[in-house]
Amino acid sequence: MSAAALDVPIDREQIRTALETDGILGCRQAFSRAWVEQLREDVEAAFEEARSREGGAVGRGPNRYYVEIHPEALRGFVDLVDHPWVRAVCETVLGPAYTIVEVGFDIPFAGAVNQPWHRDFPSPRETTEEHRLTSLAFNVTCVDTAEDMGPFEVAPGTHWDPGTHFEHGMFPARSDYPRFEERAVRKYPQMGDISARSALTVHRGTRNDSALSRPVLVLGVDAPGAGNDEKHDLAVTRACWDRLPPRVRDHLACPVVDQLTPITQKHTIEGLVMGEA
Repeated sequence: MSAAALDVPIDREQIRTALETDGILGCRQAFSRAWVEQLREDVEAAFEEARSREGGAVGRGPNRYYVEIHPEALRGFVDLVDHPWVRAVCETVLGPAYTIVEVGFDIPFAGAVNQPWHRDFPSPRETTEEHRLTSLAFNVTCVDTAEDMGPFEVAPGTHWDPGTHFEHGMFPARSDYPRFEERAVRKYPQMGDISARSALTVHRGTRNDSALSRPVLVLGVDAPGAGNDEKHDLAVTRACWDRLPPRVRDHLACPVVDQLTPITQKHTIEGLVMGEA
């Protein structure tokens, strides 16, 4: 285990139960604060690069952005994906042949408003018919989250909602909001904390009344055959691939290239609807 990764308890039965029941699970102090400070530096540098070109960042509501990046943009990528807790969650829920399909980040700035309640993509057949989760999203906060910074809000248990009446399979009608608001739980992660959730669990970012941004790293992971890799453009250079531990390479099915191409964001439907928030 790297010096950046802190020792945390791992209970696979608790992991399975929490993600099956609530659709979200947190792990406190999985990383050192110094590692998170480095992560924030990398995220902020990647955001500046993305904003400098067309399609580099997608709006997800006023003063809120999402950016997908390549693993090499993060000096701590291996520390993250090879953390024992992250591996344990992936193996427990998705099986030993899981695949890393997405690395990115959300940043709500001052003035960001409540997002519409949503899930990140339509529920797949395996979930609606077989009651099986085929993907996970890990979130790592880059700051200590306070009440006025627009904390993440989630409606536990809603990952099992079929969502057949959701717009684009993702956005419930506003007439459904009272049900989500009744269940709603706000999360206040601190630097070093990490969470895992089903991206199908209905959630939203809330209004940022502070003067600070709240960057959050996103790591997307699939079970075999889930197909979310088709929505992303993850790639690594040959030099990076050669440096990766075999245990990490085993979970990367992305192209290995001589030179990275900057990613043009694909979250067009979500960006459009979020802009109406």
